[in-house]
Amino acid sequence: MSDAVLLSVADGVATITLNRPDARNRLDPEGMTLLAEHLAATADDPQVRVVVLTGSGNTFCSGADLSGALNATEGGFATGGTGNLVGVLEAMLDHPKPVIGRVQGHVAGGGNGLVAACDIAIAASDARFAFSEVRVGVAPAIISVTCLAVMHRRDAQELLLTGERVTAERVLEAGLVTSVVEPDALDAAVAGYVDQLRRGGPEAVRMTKELLRRIPAMPRQEGFAWAAEVSAGLFTSDEAREGMSAFLEKRNPPWVD
Repeated sequence: MSDAVLLSVADGVATITLNRPDARNRLDPEGMTLLAEHLAATADDPQVRVVVLTGSGNTFCSGADLSGALNATEGGFATGGTGNLVGVLEAMLDHPKPVIGRVQGHVAGGGNGLVAACDIAIAASDARFAFSEVRVGVAPAIISVTCLAVMHRRDAQELLLTGERVTAERVLEAGLVTSVVEPDALDAAVAGYVDQLRRGGPEAVRMTKELLRRIPAMPRQEGFAWAAEVSAGLFTSDEAREGMSAFLEKRNPPWVD
């Protein structure tokens, strides 16, 4: 029996695959524990430059395993122990490498939170999305933290309140995904983003992720002060010296294959 979440690494790209196709890749504590472990492993692996998150079968992720949620202790399914959605989403948001969502199928409930937590999310045009929580008597509480950070307010109000199933183009308009492509172009689109991301210096990309995460939450003066400190450190780094020298000499820096 295959693991609920798979990890493979090749050519600097780690692919994490939600692998419960018969259960529409629902999130249960075991799967979330594996997902958190794979995210931690790829964060610590110096050979990994980019992480791709996807699903097997015709579903990216259909959200919480409701049978498990019914049996969970109060709040436990979302926040307790290691197999929890908060831990997974924080691991994605805090991941030092770029995380690309390869959204190849249907998305519901908590699956939207995973999409929103990716740095870049590419959806196939035949994917469908639903914030289905309200229709089973709960609220999209945990995933609202990641989703509301990227979605436009009016779109979020409509989609989260109605729970209506919508197209990939609709969530593109809402800000949930980065781009939408035809299904047979999905892998090429992911590969294109992987290539672009690998052209950046590893430390520069890591710090840019941190800037994107931290600066919006800072008061302006504090943001300028911290950004200046970051900038000074990067400009004097070995990576920057090599990168700028490569640019002036019209050659690729060593981190570009």
